[in-house]
Amino acid sequence: MKKAILVLEDGTTISGKGFGAVGEAYGELVFNTSMTGYVESLTDPSYAGQILMSTYPLVGNYGVCNEDYESEGIKASGFVVREVCKTPNNWRSQMDLDTFMKENGIQGIEGVDTRKLTKKIREYGTMKSRIVVYLGDEPDISSLIQKTVLQPGISEKNVVDLVSTKKYKRFEGGCGPEIVVIDCGIKRSIIKQLKERKANVLLVPYDSDFEEILYAGPDAVLISNGPGDPSTLKHTILTVKELAGKVPLFGICLGHQIIALALGATTYKLKFGHRGANHPVVDCETGRVFITSQNHGFAVNKESIEGTGLEITMINPNDGTVEGLRHRGLNIHSVQYHPEAGPGPHDTHEFFDNMLNMIKRSVSR
Repeated sequence: MKKAILVLEDGTTISGKGFGAVGEAYGELVFNTSMTGYVESLTDPSYAGQILMSTYPLVGNYGVCNEDYESEGIKASGFVVREVCKTPNNWRSQMDLDTFMKENGIQGIEGVDTRKLTKKIREYGTMKSRIVVYLGDEPDISSLIQKTVLQPGISEKNVVDLVSTKKYKRFEGGCGPEIVVIDCGIKRSIIKQLKERKANVLLVPYDSDFEEILYAGPDAVLISNGPGDPSTLKHTILTVKELAGKVPLFGICLGHQIIALALGATTYKLKFGHRGANHPVVDCETGRVFITSQNHGFAVNKESIEGTGLEITMINPNDGTVEGLRHRGLNIHSVQYHPEAGPGPHDTHEFFDNMLNMIKRSVSR
């Protein structure tokens, strides 16, 4: 039987059962409150550089189906759960969670009091962490703690480079507009939503120059979701700054933060982030409340927006964080949440309808 140890940078150590691959995983420990959608979450590129913990106690009961992948494989560094279901029961299931983790070379630990650990993170904030899955003797704990303390934090490395495409990729949608997507770690569901609306998508690397993007002749540019600290993406921020006013711009999650930075606002790190499928968002104009899927550890500083030309269109009623922005004079719109869901409710799919309508109006001028 595989054993496992979870180590936090504050010296906390938790023993449990190992699943997935034997070896070590390290990253920032974050929690997700979704009751389902573990396949989508594990394969979401926005979790690169992070060890994911599920607050829901039983994980894996409906198995794994590759139709639910949000990328080509697992992007989270590791997985922490209370209990793993060994015998999934679902007609779509192609393998169990343990096999899925093993095939992707990812470490997991079960038998953890995830409720207690989540409360700890909510009190003290996200922490650097490490999972060790082993078969023989227990590893040296003091050495593991030291390595965990010294490992780079999420703001000390460029994790987007690990998940962004390295070459141009085209996805045909039909007779709709041509949209260039700056890939900071895009989810497949976003491309799917655009294609369903007949848009043609050209996916380009996150470090593409603005001249290259404009040369492609897009009707609009979308900056995608992705992992890490947006302020580390200096080249992408500069590219978006140069694109502003030349072509309609849209942003989702990390893309929303990059747009804010490009136009002169600032961002900051949240204590423990927003990760789950039940986060409320209020439309500032209509007062309508949407239930959204979210996955981010950084947010736009509300006080820094003044003087940028941006205005807030949506807020989070729980903590007042900025959930939507638009520019008063330019065709620029962004949202902090994930309108494509995957997993989560479909309340905000209309973001893509609105986006396509705005692009069509812009093209017809």
